[in-house]
Amino acid sequence: MGYASYEIYRNGEKIQAGYSVETVCEEASCEEQIDRGLAHLCGETPGGDEHGCGGYFCGNHLYMSLTEGIGDLCGRCVTPVPA
Repeated sequence: MGYASYEIYRNGEKIQAGYSVETVCEEASCEEQIDRGLAHLCGETPGGDEHGCGGYFCGNHLYMSLTEGIGDLCGRCVTPVPA
């Protein structure tokens, strides 16, 4: 399988992902053009996992995680809501 274009399930919905799939940043009110490649992914798992939501964000809305093996995270995932 290549990473240019593939299908994933995210939040129960099948979507196209990959570096050749153009989209906009998923941060509210951001219009930055990006792709759905791994460089824009929140977390390390397309579709999301316990660490990242699996959304796709521009460089202004994706932050380096302080924990190795988690990947970059969006603002909501890098700052979890206290229980």
